[in-house]
Amino acid sequence: MKTSLRPDEIKKTVLRLLGEIAPEADLAVVKPDISFRDQLDIDSLDFLNFVVALHKQFQIDVPESDYPELITMDGCVRYLQRKLAQ
Repeated sequence: MKTSLRPDEIKKTVLRLLGEIAPEADLAVVKPDISFRDQLDIDSLDFLNFVVALHKQFQIDVPESDYPELITMDGCVRYLQRKLAQ
């Protein structure tokens, strides 16, 4: 599924996936530059599940060395735009 998505489309999908991982989280107030862990109280297993969900949704490989790029909304959007454009 190598395609180009607009940042708002990526953000919407990331929020949906986070909502599946952390259903009790208030996704309406997610700040773009603060880590999901700090905002949503997700642990490392939740984060791993989030990465797996991104892999399945976008059909991209996410090496462990790239995980730090996915800890904020801004980082996720930049990373996914770059990966989807490849």
